[in-house]
Amino acid sequence: MARKRINLVDCSLRDGHQSLLATRMSTEQCLRVLPHLRDSGYTNMELWGGATLDSALRFTGDNPFERVDRFREVLGDGVQIRSLCRGQNLFGYTPYPDAVVYEFLKEAVRSGTDRVRVFDALNDPRNLQTAIMSAKTFNGHAEAAMSYTTSPVHDLDHFLRFADNVIDNGADSLAIKDMAGLLHPADCFDLVTAIREKYPDIELTLHSHCTNGLATTSYIAGMLAGVDNIDTCHGPMSGVTAQPSAELMQFVAEILGFETNIDLSLAPRIDEELRRIRTELVDVDRHPDAFGDPWPAKPTEFMRHLIEEAIALVESRDPEKIERAVEIMEDQVLGPQGYPPVDRAQLDAQVPGGMISNLHNQMKEQGKLDQMPKILEEIPRVRAESGYVPLVTPTSQIVGTQAAMNVLTGERYGMITNEFRNMVLGKYGRLPGPPDPEVVSRCSPDGTMFTKRPGDYAQEVDMTAVAEEMGGLLKSRRDTLLYLLFPGPTKVFLQKREGVAV
Repeated sequence: MARKRINLVDCSLRDGHQSLLATRMSTEQCLRVLPHLRDSGYTNMELWGGATLDSALRFTGDNPFERVDRFREVLGDGVQIRSLCRGQNLFGYTPYPDAVVYEFLKEAVRSGTDRVRVFDALNDPRNLQTAIMSAKTFNGHAEAAMSYTTSPVHDLDHFLRFADNVIDNGADSLAIKDMAGLLHPADCFDLVTAIREKYPDIELTLHSHCTNGLATTSYIAGMLAGVDNIDTCHGPMSGVTAQPSAELMQFVAEILGFETNIDLSLAPRIDEELRRIRTELVDVDRHPDAFGDPWPAKPTEFMRHLIEEAIALVESRDPEKIERAVEIMEDQVLGPQGYPPVDRAQLDAQVPGGMISNLHNQMKEQGKLDQMPKILEEIPRVRAESGYVPLVTPTSQIVGTQAAMNVLTGERYGMITNEFRNMVLGKYGRLPGPPDPEVVSRCSPDGTMFTKRPGDYAQEVDMTAVAEEMGGLLKSRRDTLLYLLFPGPTKVFLQKREGVAV
């Protein structure tokens, strides 16, 4: 009988710094780490997508497409580059017309992002159709991710219906995207088991965040229940609001008797470089003095004993024993390793790591950091009143901004952003549950609602005309595509590139 196997996927250079460092790592900083990750045996790394395109243009002065070109040059053909795509929203914040989705993913896949993780913040399968077909058209791998959350309407049937729809639409694999670290190990068992029973041969990846102290134990449950891949980050780029540590999950896999794809011999070099980068980006680091100690080459006997005890408790599938396993992994394994204590209040707020990092910086810049506790209390209220939307980009920003506005103005829904209004009225997709009627009334006094596929409301774009209107500033299809998604930052970036006064 073949040995059990689990593949680790590295997210340090995408989700890691998006969750911990407000997405501020530059291309050059990434390239200091990438060769070591390559040589560690990773066959799949998440390196692009999410907020990295916008932040590259806006903050680090990097061309996102040139970034992926350089990554591909370093990695060669033996490693898949995974990008995170927001479905019909692509890498931006609103739905785009089908032609733009098609053209952007054509360029992305041809540039080397050969695995595209497609998700929709509302889990509306209609928002994934065009992106899935576009990635596959150019021989990319389309991985459909369900945005995991908890609410009265997010039951097992909800997620299985999503899986049915995206597989029917051509998804090559599935992912459970637990962006706020809400997936309890007991629920992870149930969800993975249900997917495995219905789709025994589909490739399945588990993605979570350590925000609420559940992720490492949920990964144990996921491995036992039959996931193929787990998303991790290395050393200083792991934990807190990022993914579980690759080093720790390698220890767990070995104790479970699983083969893995990676070799930890280069982990100290990766750790050292990531530690240096976090020091360089201290101004945007929420935990500048507490990002874990270097992991040992092998688990100590005491650490091994603790992990074995936690595994046995998880294997029991008894909820009370699983709670004990969570405590062991969080307090006795991760605690002494130097990671900051978990803020369990986020179990109610359900705020993803990247959103916490960016919201913290925004309030700090405005001198309103003292209002963060009230905003975090307001977020779950706004979420419930808007139909229990999962909090992941762009809905996390939409809900977070409206919650901040409710708190900072002192009047709930006295001012409503256009994005929140459009979301509540269905312009971005079907809401998981019914929104509060009073909130709907405030958003649409005349009762107007949007019921068609969001891509149908997006205004068609003549890319040739757009390039001509910019007077030669857009010199390639790549430039035009970036401009369509991020007009302001792209224009400034290209003006600097051409030596034009900004």
